[in-house]
Amino acid sequence: MAVYFSIILVAITVITGIVWLVDKFYLAPQRKLNVEEAQDALKAQGGAELPKETIAKLMEPSPLIDTSVQIFPIIAFVLVLRSFLYEPFQIPSGSMMPTLLDGDFILVNKFNYGLRDPVARNKFFEVGLPKRGDAVVFKYPRDPRIDYIKRVIGLPGDRIIYRNKSLYIKQACKESDTSCPDFVQIVNNFTNKYQGPDAEEGMNQFEAVMFDKTHNILNNQNVLPRTGHYFQQAGTGQDEFLVPEGHYFVMGDNRDNSLDGRFWGFVPEENLVGQAVAIWMSFDFERTDESILPHWIPTNVRFERIGAIN
Repeated sequence: MAVYFSIILVAITVITGIVWLVDKFYLAPQRKLNVEEAQDALKAQGGAELPKETIAKLMEPSPLIDTSVQIFPIIAFVLVLRSFLYEPFQIPSGSMMPTLLDGDFILVNKFNYGLRDPVARNKFFEVGLPKRGDAVVFKYPRDPRIDYIKRVIGLPGDRIIYRNKSLYIKQACKESDTSCPDFVQIVNNFTNKYQGPDAEEGMNQFEAVMFDKTHNILNNQNVLPRTGHYFQQAGTGQDEFLVPEGHYFVMGDNRDNSLDGRFWGFVPEENLVGQAVAIWMSFDFERTDESILPHWIPTNVRFERIGAIN
């Protein structure tokens, strides 16, 4: 859906832009020339100046031209803002709890990972690449029509192990390097039993310390560690992942309730949309079964959730 919206937005911008150019450099001068000719004709007949109402009517563009000229700057601004700087998203999923909740509306920075054209999404200007711990929005590799949000765990060349609900990372290293780092276990410091929205029995919240970044995660003590069904990569174990060049390994913060890279593999760099940097609005939709209001009508605004995403 987002792809179609981008195509429509580009098409409208191009069409209104062409009309704006034609009006500025041909139609508007032509209208001015018509006024001057009418004025000269009136003077040749011994008449006075053209009335202001007549001049205004001769200078007035058609409704279609006028509408295009008026909306072009606005549409062009929206296109630039949405395509190259920031884009709002709502991705209804519990996979990023407690960082993101259903009903959170997020702002995605599309500049941080390079500029891409809004239709084919080909990168034409390099800015930067994701870092471990970034919350990223990307096109789901198995169906690029769908936008996903997860956290970057592994960079190209990293080895990742997720075993018994513990995460281990071995950072990428060249074969010629004699001081390659070993696996490092990501420390999870227990915070509290999670009691927030959509809490389940046995959910515990931890602060994960991933090198120089920290973020919150959930683990459910009532859910057993997985021993299979992970994405199987040639040359690795069922709970080990070697991130290919040009790809990223991602996981949800709600570790026991996330369809992420553990199950379908890696995110190609070209699928990246941007970094989720802020929650700009958050709604609560909780209501009883007896409520006559539709489920999509908010029951509360969660102002306390508005702010930067860690």
